[in-house]
Amino acid sequence: MESTLAELEKSSLEEIAKASTIEELEAIRVRVAGRKGGALAEISKGMGKLVPEERARIGKLLNQAKDSVERAIEAKKKLIDNEALAKRLDSEWLDLTLPASGVKPGSLHPLTQIRYELEDLFRSMGFAVLDGPEVEDEYHNFDALNIPSDHPARDMQDTFWLDGGFLLRTHTSPVQVRGMEHYPPPLRMIAPGRVFRNESVDASHEHTFYQLEGMMIDRDVSVGHLIYFMQTLLAAVFRREVKVRLRPGFFPFVEPGFELDIGCLICNGAGCAVCKHSGWVELLPCGLVNPNVLRMSRIDPDKWSGFAFGLGLTRLVMMRYAINDIRLLQSGDLRFLNQF
Repeated sequence: MESTLAELEKSSLEEIAKASTIEELEAIRVRVAGRKGGALAEISKGMGKLVPEERARIGKLLNQAKDSVERAIEAKKKLIDNEALAKRLDSEWLDLTLPASGVKPGSLHPLTQIRYELEDLFRSMGFAVLDGPEVEDEYHNFDALNIPSDHPARDMQDTFWLDGGFLLRTHTSPVQVRGMEHYPPPLRMIAPGRVFRNESVDASHEHTFYQLEGMMIDRDVSVGHLIYFMQTLLAAVFRREVKVRLRPGFFPFVEPGFELDIGCLICNGAGCAVCKHSGWVELLPCGLVNPNVLRMSRIDPDKWSGFAFGLGLTRLVMMRYAINDIRLLQSGDLRFLNQF
């Protein structure tokens, strides 16, 4: 047994010295010093057959052999780790004295760029830029806009309802309501911001998108004023003449109401996924403010009148830059965003 221990220790130390990877060392450890099935463990099982004097002597030699093998494995492991680290440092060496490559300039998101352009445009025409909460109450989002309790827009299919009667605003019109509550007429205001609809996502629809809604309250406001401001808006945004059409539309908060469509700038009217193959894109629902909306904000409709419009800011950006999929705008894909 003594000679077996000596031979086992010698051969194990030779194998450890030749090992070149951590995996090889682990295999040697399991084979020689493993608690279950290791060679030293098997020798230990035969200790019970020895006389007490021999058992003590062989036990001491057994412990010495085990310690010798484990120390050799640990030393070899450190050596392999140090060699691997040195090799990595050589291959990944970095000269910290080299000058930096410089700051990479960022850019504004295309939605933000167009929003800032429109804010500057409307400010130049005397409009205030207002903001409001994205989590709204039912009164400001629906009731104060003359939207009846049985209107389809209140359904779960269109609205993200929250606890306590709150909801994610479905348009920025509530900001206009709050504006009328806080500022007496005459007034001009726009409300750009993010809105939410419980819709299926496709090339032209998103559950989260951006709008810019505007309102003007003054004496004797007519459809002519509305058309003038809309023409000024489109000419400034597209910087060229665009094909438009005005058709009747129903919206509870305006009367009369209109839909202002523009010829699709993606397909030039030929038909594509963005315009649903119609050649037209719904861009600007608008109309004269319904007297009921004025009354709810304590404005006398016999003295004051106004127009309101809702601009699909996200679709406007798509038309401006010929983007054929609305999902790209919120994808976070730098390959797309770096183009702007």
